[in-house]
Amino acid sequence: MLDVRSCRGADCDTDHCLVVAKVREELTVSKQAAQKFDVERFNLRKLSEIEVRKQYQVKVSNSFAALEDLNDSEDLTRAWENI
Repeated sequence: MLDVRSCRGADCDTDHCLVVAKVREELTVSKQAAQKFDVERFNLRKLSEIEVRKQYQVKVSNSFAALEDLNDSEDLTRAWENI
């Protein structure tokens, strides 16, 4: 906190006083944590292997098929019509 002031003359029809504060905040990110997260999340070298690539394609196609099933359901259509 750099500066705090109370403004007693501000009338908002309440018993409270208006408080004004100046705050300085510094955010830092650890470079090691950010680099470790990227390495664990995306390992693109594994996609060069045929078996891993096929497993990935199956998972992605299944997830899109599940989304298409949701869009085609009658309950969702009725919910959107009600909205």
